[in-house]
Amino acid sequence: MARPRAATFEVQQAAIRDAATRVFADQGFAAASMAQVARACGVSKPLVYHYYRDKDQLLFDIADGYIRRLLAIVDEVQQQRLDPEAHFRALVGCFMHEYRHSQARHTILVQDVKFLGAQARARVVADQRQVVDAFVAAISALKPRLSRQALRVPLAMVLFGMINWMFTWLDADGPVNYEDMADVVSEVFLRGVLGSASGTS
Repeated sequence: MARPRAATFEVQQAAIRDAATRVFADQGFAAASMAQVARACGVSKPLVYHYYRDKDQLLFDIADGYIRRLLAIVDEVQQQRLDPEAHFRALVGCFMHEYRHSQARHTILVQDVKFLGAQARARVVADQRQVVDAFVAAISALKPRLSRQALRVPLAMVLFGMINWMFTWLDADGPVNYEDMADVVSEVFLRGVLGSASGTS
């Protein structure tokens, strides 16, 4: 019979995961070591291995947790049952708010998932597709008769291109904040990209 986990197990595991997130984002997963994670967390390397069997498990836990947070945001917006434009704006705004506070996790999701084993990578990628599908559905609702259905996924990827890396240049404490830019992105996309799409209604 397995011993029950101590009450502090998940707290310590989360602390290690957060430290690993910073290390992986700064160093790159391939170059980072479990020793660096231990130092960043202020614990011994054997203790890190008590909570995570290896670096791959840590990477999966970070990526899986983050993509599930994004899926939860999608669900939270869907539960509001907004009209198509308000739904689209809410998705953009909520994702940009999350990105502002999740720069390291986002970097890992985009850059390091390729290092996961095939099964773990497939699971994360499948969840990523669900996120993309949610934005495709939001775009489709805005333009139900979009003449070329094949454009819908590319349009979603254009949108992600606008918001995914904004944290690399936007000063959150500057004159324009993330909420301002969420409105700008929505306006550019709605009035520029979709507003001028030929053959649509």
